Amino acid sequence: MSLAVLKSRALSGMDAPEVTVEVHLAPGLPAFTLVGLPDTEVKEARDRVRAAIQNCRFEFPQRRITVNLAPADLPKESGRFDLPIALGILIASGQVKADGLDDYEFAGELALGGELRAIRGALAMCATMSGANTANRSFILPADSAPEASLVRSATILPARTLLEVCAHLNGQQLIQPYAGAALLAEPRYPDLAEVKGQAHAKRALEVAAAGSHSLLMSGPPGTGKSMLASRFPGILPAMTEAEALESAAVQSLAGSFRIENWGRRPYRSPHHSASSAALVGGGSVPRPGEISLAHHGVLFLDELVEFERRVLEALREPLESGHICVSRAARRADFPARFQLVAAMNPCPCGWLGHANGKCRCTPDQVAKYRGKLSGPLLDRIDLMLDVPSLSDAELQTQADGETTADVRQRVTRARDRQLARQGKANALLSTAEIDEHCLPDEAGTQLLKQAIARLSLSARAYHRILKVARTVADLAGIETVRGPHVAEAIHYRRGLSAG
Repeated sequence: MSLAVLKSRALSGMDAPEVTVEVHLAPGLPAFTLVGLPDTEVKEARDRVRAAIQNCRFEFPQRRITVNLAPADLPKESGRFDLPIALGILIASGQVKADGLDDYEFAGELALGGELRAIRGALAMCATMSGANTANRSFILPADSAPEASLVRSATILPARTLLEVCAHLNGQQLIQPYAGAALLAEPRYPDLAEVKGQAHAKRALEVAAAGSHSLLMSGPPGTGKSMLASRFPGILPAMTEAEALESAAVQSLAGSFRIENWGRRPYRSPHHSASSAALVGGGSVPRPGEISLAHHGVLFLDELVEFERRVLEALREPLESGHICVSRAARRADFPARFQLVAAMNPCPCGWLGHANGKCRCTPDQVAKYRGKLSGPLLDRIDLMLDVPSLSDAELQTQADGETTADVRQRVTRARDRQLARQGKANALLSTAEIDEHCLPDEAGTQLLKQAIARLSLSARAYHRILKVARTVADLAGIETVRGPHVAEAIHYRRGLSAG
């Protein structure tokens, strides 16, 4: 047999299209040719595969070897094709049996000694395979990639540590046993909200934001607890569903950053303010997910918000509305999910001390206005809650923290979110205009408050709808079906913006 055909998978955004690996041996001078739009990493497989085959005591054929990765117009990247290429050469040269190849898919990077190394995107590949008409196939993967791949319950994962183990399995000498699945992990633990002293108003805003999946901006002098509050925000969010956990893990798998111990834990991403647009929203010649996608179903915390480049912040506007990002390059396009909750923090002025009791601030009104003007109106319009986080008094600092725990707040948040899911099947922040008219219209007192707010605050249509969504969330936290005046008043308070000191 001079031709071998095996199945593998590429990665294109969140999708993992099937790739057919065809290996043909022909007479002639020894040569090793790779075709099918391989990138540099794939082309380097020639040297890895040759060394691995020889070090596993197989004979490397001294013939003309042609490897085709089909479809030819799909870009191929990374070392995941090493294993199917090596197996194809061994099968085509008659050193390994070819029976039952249609029952398997293969992926794995080879070390020079024949060991299999973990690959990026194993979870995404298995999820795609199990959802297609190839769900009856088994996936042979490196053993280090098996735990994350096994999170797709319908997939059959065969973990292998070396090329020899895979060859022995195909020859029927020593079968690889299916991976039993990752052990159930304990409930994720988060920093406790009770450790934060004072800041009752900010804690209430966190609760409202968590209950309705709203975005939040905090402003205050240094040391008032903004970062501390943000780091405790994931803990008060409702527990992730299995579908949410799988989607989040799949994105992190694409970036090679998923850890099995983080299964079911809300992502918390906090990029430095020097991050580029590509780092934040995704990009690269081979599109990779950015911070907003790695925060999918979790929290994106932007500290020192004003210090980010304006064009970087403006790139957040579309994902905040749509919940996904399309990264387009000259030759490639990839779609990534980006349903994150934005939590941001900033200082009130260039020196940071505006409004602080120490009176250190010497910033002029023009300097403060210019500083805050770095944030565009369209971006601020997409933030649901904005509040000041004042400095703590000496008495509050010296008092032992004894506020509500994360678990207590999460219970209320979960009950409010359950009401939303039962009523409309989604969080309040995701409601469309028609759904807002159906579920969020207030009573007479609330309507009068809204009229006054529109006149005094010059609210845009988007801000008006966001007030209604937040008011609906406040009512859900109170367990009340009708949006009333006090609920609207609290929502308007969060939209009044940041004080001038």
